[in-house]
Amino acid sequence: MPTTGKIDLPTLRTLVDADEIDTVVVAFTDLLGRLMGKRVTGRFFVDHIVDEDGTGGEGIEACNYLLTVDVDMSVVEGYEYATWDGGYGDFRGRPDLSTLRVTPWLPRTAMVLCDVVEHDGTPVPVSPRQILQRQIERAAERGLHVMVGSELEFFAYHETYDELAAQGYRNLEAQTSSWYNLDYHVFQTTKDEPLLRELRNQMLAAGLPVEFSKGEAAPGQHELNLRYSDALTMADNHTIYKNGAKEIAHLQGKSITFMAKPRIDEPGSSCHIHSSIWSTDGAPLCPGDGPHDMSPIFRSWMGGLLAHSRELSICFAPFVNSYKRYQPGSWAPTAVVWSPDNRTCGLRLVGHGAGMRVESRIPGADCNPYIAFAAIIAAGLDGIDRDLDCGDAYLGNGYTADDVERIPWNIVEAFESFRDSEFAREAFGETVHFHLLHQVRDEWRSFNNTVTEWELRRNFERI
Repeated sequence: MPTTGKIDLPTLRTLVDADEIDTVVVAFTDLLGRLMGKRVTGRFFVDHIVDEDGTGGEGIEACNYLLTVDVDMSVVEGYEYATWDGGYGDFRGRPDLSTLRVTPWLPRTAMVLCDVVEHDGTPVPVSPRQILQRQIERAAERGLHVMVGSELEFFAYHETYDELAAQGYRNLEAQTSSWYNLDYHVFQTTKDEPLLRELRNQMLAAGLPVEFSKGEAAPGQHELNLRYSDALTMADNHTIYKNGAKEIAHLQGKSITFMAKPRIDEPGSSCHIHSSIWSTDGAPLCPGDGPHDMSPIFRSWMGGLLAHSRELSICFAPFVNSYKRYQPGSWAPTAVVWSPDNRTCGLRLVGHGAGMRVESRIPGADCNPYIAFAAIIAAGLDGIDRDLDCGDAYLGNGYTADDVERIPWNIVEAFESFRDSEFAREAFGETVHFHLLHQVRDEWRSFNNTVTEWELRRNFERI
């Protein structure tokens, strides 16, 4: 019984019995948005990882240091959650069976995402999925339901990850399929269509609601969009897609990167995040009879994003490289202003009627979607709680705007802004606030412990 897409537990049992599924990837996201977990045999999964009714079972155990590692998987000291003194014990990954699906690009394999819990079942507050769930709960307490869509851009390369690493990632421009801007360009994107077609079709077959792919504003740059959803489902879909896209590229002997700024002379890769608010009974709350057809509550949501996007920038741009994306005239914003359908602004009002929403153009493709979505919800809720108004729209070129707030131009400025934010501390809680802050602190420390090729070229002979 060939089956694709999302499945339920009885279907998985049938597929395991028929030997059509022999492996289940049981995974959760780390602080950087990567999938961590185990490959479990199908038989062991249905017999032990979950109970007969899917509500209990053993789940998987994993070391709690996985929520405190850096990109190299190195132990990072100084976190409060997991420490050497605490012995780096285990937590559990409890499968959320609503995310169970067949992953057709991997033979006879299914996948399920987990909530990270302690042994007594208590959610781990610093796990990214829980960080987002807490903000969703805060919205529900106010009678609000948040819908989100994220648009991920990436660069595609002809060589494999291992080949590019062996070359020190030099001459990346020579490895892309095209040598000029392919934004919306049908012929140029045909050069990468074997990869893009596989991404679209395999994601659809995995139950992800793909809308389209298109060329972006640099050689070899593409975007593939999934249909919007509630915030948690969108973050799950985003994560599965991002991991699966890299796997599919690898299986084709190619590579893609979601790095925010692979080349300083080309546009970076963004993760534009669209958000709208609805009542919990399903009524859209964004359109209204105010200026630009916005409702008062949506103006307050926008006001919250205006008020807090700068101080929450580490949630949208967590790496040193992230801040190199914010260049004037690069399609990445620099000004925290809003405007109807204006791509030079950090916040762009788009859509109409029930489809009205705000697009934050600030996040990069390197963000963790759970944390980025949580930050947007927290900011919007504060705008509603304090009855903020977004004021008049900015009209004109946001890059040349005077007397407006700017996105931090480096990670140190962003770190300090988040560190000093009483709003962020209160919205996320002390534990999560410290955890997110420490990741960025370690990113900056790691960068400062490295001598770059730029420094050698600039200083070795000439000073």
